[in-house]
Amino acid sequence: MADKKELINKITPLVENTLMRYGFIPVEIDFARENDRDILRIFIYSKTKPVTLDDCEKISRSLDEFLDELIDFKYSLEVSSPGLSRKLKSEKEYLIFIGKIVSIKTKTNDIFPNYKVEGKILDYNEESGVLIEEVETKNEYRIKINDIKSSNLVFK
Repeated sequence: MADKKELINKITPLVENTLMRYGFIPVEIDFARENDRDILRIFIYSKTKPVTLDDCEKISRSLDEFLDELIDFKYSLEVSSPGLSRKLKSEKEYLIFIGKIVSIKTKTNDIFPNYKVEGKILDYNEESGVLIEEVETKNEYRIKINDIKSSNLVFK
């Protein structure tokens, strides 16, 4: 496989433009190698509608031909939703999932006694971090990205 990061940078504009036409945004674009196969995984999301199997198939068919022109080796394409309890892997996902409930584990208990809080994402700012409203107390907390050990969406 060619340089993974370079290849992702090369195909990202095409993927973004195609998804935009269907009303979706890319949450993650990644190449993985599993069982001696190269797999291009594209996770899609919409703030206005759920992602269906038909949506994934339509987008996959729409991308296939164009991606084959840009990728010069054999690979499998997988298009899917991010999942109900997706682990947040990038800072941009805090922006994508504003309004959703997340479970955040912090690196220290300075912010939360049990290192963990569940709350709705109200805002995200690169400098000041993620602003959440705790589910139970409705208190608002700003957590810097460097203080977050892990976070994932919570299905309610």
